[in-house]
Amino acid sequence: MNRSYDVAIVGGGPVGSTAARICAKSGLKTLLIEEQAHFGYPVQCAGLLSDSAFRECEVSCSSVLNTVSGADVHAGEATCSFDAGRTMAYVVDRGALDHEMGKAAADAGADIQLKTIASGISRTSGILHLKGVNGPEDVSYSMLIAADGPRSSISRMVGIPRAPVYLSGLQCDVYHALPPDHVQIYPNASPEFFGWMIPLHPDQTRIGLCGIHHVKERFSEFIKPFQNKATHFVSGTIPLGTLTRSYDDRILIAGDAAAMAKPTSGGGVYTGIRAARHAAEVAIRCIEMDDFSPKAMASYEHSWKADFGHEISRGFHFFQIRQKISEKDMESLIRTLSHPNLQEVITRKGDMDRPSGLIKALLSHPRMIPAYYLMGKAFARSKL
Repeated sequence: MNRSYDVAIVGGGPVGSTAARICAKSGLKTLLIEEQAHFGYPVQCAGLLSDSAFRECEVSCSSVLNTVSGADVHAGEATCSFDAGRTMAYVVDRGALDHEMGKAAADAGADIQLKTIASGISRTSGILHLKGVNGPEDVSYSMLIAADGPRSSISRMVGIPRAPVYLSGLQCDVYHALPPDHVQIYPNASPEFFGWMIPLHPDQTRIGLCGIHHVKERFSEFIKPFQNKATHFVSGTIPLGTLTRSYDDRILIAGDAAAMAKPTSGGGVYTGIRAARHAAEVAIRCIEMDDFSPKAMASYEHSWKADFGHEISRGFHFFQIRQKISEKDMESLIRTLSHPNLQEVITRKGDMDRPSGLIKALLSHPRMIPAYYLMGKAFARSKL
């Protein structure tokens, strides 16, 4: 006889663990499935979480390696620096953070099944087919939450088209000292996105970049000054643009599985956990009311879109414009943004998770007039 659960959750990252903790805490019989042998591995994240994202995780500070209050953005000879005078982001050990969140789900009452993959779904009967260390197994569910990452098998199984854009990311840890409270950003290191240097420890820095084309070559060039100091290499994938639909029959899709990463930064923890909260609330309500109608499933998408959907759609629009900004024009843009008046706006309005307010404030500022022409050129190219 199959094991039976109210909610089955595929993917044991921050998104899946959050959904599992909330569902289990509400009294639902909950199963959390993770394909790896440990939560948080392999690491596929830069490990830089905004203050808001870190608070959404509801964890201790045991995973924190460093805190940052500002950033320096470099393009050619131009540099724009800003500092909020307070902690804006946390540099974390993602393995430790994910483990703590997985443990919280277990402590709330969720069953945890590691080294297990979802190999198929029988939607009409609500059966999830699993393959794990003990062989194949079927479990029944009332609701299924897919938090299984950028290459989501659940999304594929139910026939939802892939995200419109996939970024490839490469990074490594090197022995190199940086100012401990500032992240270094290099837009021209990767013309489709950007490169970064994140201070981990007094003598150690995380260096990486994301892009679409020639990522390996650009990464090799970017780390050339540190190639004999690297200690750890990591690769990853970031889907952008959201899916055409984030739900199916008794199935809700969240986080990278639904391409919810922010197109302006590539970060997906904040939006993913926000979506996990909405998914858990909908799952709890559907089970309590015995309502699994298409309207009930669609309420999940309405909820997360009302929360942060506009940030993703606007961010993706700016991502498309960014593709058309040349290295020379990027240098001019950064030089414009280095004006003290604009730096004050960045410091006052800056929000890593909801950047549309900052973008609007900058575009309406008279000091941005020199940048209007190049932004207009990039906008026109993005429409071709």
